[in-house]
Amino acid sequence: MTKAPTVTSAIDLKDSQYYFNRELSWLEFNRRVLYEALDPRTPLLERLKFTAIFCANLDEFFMVRVAVLKQQVEANVAVLSADGRTASEQLIEISKRLRPLVQQQDRLFEHTLKNLLVEQGIHLINYVDLHQEQRNYLHDYFEQNIFPVLTPLAVDPSHPFPYISNLSLNLAVVVRDPDTDKELFARVKVPQVFPRFLALSKELRHQDGKASIWTGVPLEQVVMHNLEALFPGMIIQECYPFRVTRNADISVEEDEADDLLLAIEEEVRKRRIGKSAVRLEIHSSTPSNIKDRIMRDLGLEEIDVYDVDGLLGHKDLFYFLSLPCPELKDPPWSPVTPPVLQRLREIVDGNEDGILEQDGEDIFTLIRNNDILVHHPYHSFSASVQQFIAQAAYDAHVLAIKMTLYRTSGDSPIVNSLIAAAENGKQVAALVELKARFDEENNISWAKKLEQAGVHVVYGLVGLKTHTKVVLVVRKEGDKIRRYFHIGTGNYNPKTAKLYTDLGLLSCREDLG
Repeated sequence: MTKAPTVTSAIDLKDSQYYFNRELSWLEFNRRVLYEALDPRTPLLERLKFTAIFCANLDEFFMVRVAVLKQQVEANVAVLSADGRTASEQLIEISKRLRPLVQQQDRLFEHTLKNLLVEQGIHLINYVDLHQEQRNYLHDYFEQNIFPVLTPLAVDPSHPFPYISNLSLNLAVVVRDPDTDKELFARVKVPQVFPRFLALSKELRHQDGKASIWTGVPLEQVVMHNLEALFPGMIIQECYPFRVTRNADISVEEDEADDLLLAIEEEVRKRRIGKSAVRLEIHSSTPSNIKDRIMRDLGLEEIDVYDVDGLLGHKDLFYFLSLPCPELKDPPWSPVTPPVLQRLREIVDGNEDGILEQDGEDIFTLIRNNDILVHHPYHSFSASVQQFIAQAAYDAHVLAIKMTLYRTSGDSPIVNSLIAAAENGKQVAALVELKARFDEENNISWAKKLEQAGVHVVYGLVGLKTHTKVVLVVRKEGDKIRRYFHIGTGNYNPKTAKLYTDLGLLSCREDLG
């Protein structure tokens, strides 16, 4: 019997047909976020939340991913994506796919969500629809609070176009001098020190004879309808809102940085100002001559401009999540403590003498008995991972704690436990990833605080970004050293652990520890 010849066909893993484009895949992810806002089954204020998340996600997408593609085009770098597209081709496809989504989001808010809010007694009104008493109230508020903060900047041959900061909301104003009949272009920045949406006083919230939960107007409209105070003696001819997004990618030559912490701090300071502009959002009613002027001064092309029919900067809709309307939000979720951890001795805050321990078993005994798999947010993060680190910080037999920190909360109990462990004489080491996107400033703050407490801090690794979520606890038990650990998929952040789906393993298996 003759054996059939073996046929081998090697797969070329560099072949573009096997890959999706990273940037276009991300847009599809954000489409799913918008779908949550479009879904009528989603509670109303949660629909606003997902609209805001969709917008905030796009801000980061343009500040980093689109910014990098534009840099490649400007530098004439012939870099192909994994799916074989050039940077220019990716930018064109991003624009093509994104514009319908932005328009869909705009229509959703202006024609659906605002009307549904009215039905629930929440009225976001256009300034032109206010009655006189309401206008008088906002005019007084403008004069007393907003006017002193504003600084209009004229643009003419002796005054160049002003620098427009990243993610700022601005007004393009055209005024005319009645004496010379000469037109003047000016820019007014909408101040970010006030709420984006100004609420009317309780007495003025009545709409159609009914009391409302909240009634107010967008801040920029209050400024737009009181511009006479900024340009005395001039005739206000036109005014249009616009919003600018700038390159905010952090680029550090790590091999050349003497101090990575200082280098990242400097880049974070630069980000607040922003580098070159990458996107212009502008009201669709803006005349082409004004739009062209702003584009020219920002160095943008038509592909970088997104026309919006209604409100600019939907991420500010997070504001409405603070309204006392639990019936318009998802019911609060209460995670459960895994059965095996219900016998756990809990460490709680004590009086001035320190920490108190409630009755129960210590977590190390429970882990020695069996590995413990936790599934967040269904299992409580605070009753599992957080307690593991807290007990390690105060356990007399623990010699060392080593962990990675990628993202954590602003009031992190995890970091506080590490500080307590160091103060209790344990060896504590933490790898704090300073390059965690848009959390760099927060992580710098925690890194400094940890160092001041005696924790040995490593600022990530050169050329790499550390996403690992792992804690190692070294404990002396009799004559033996035992290693306990947690390996997880989610950040050590008690707040996001209540929202995001993640797995974590608590174990002391020698082959892993």
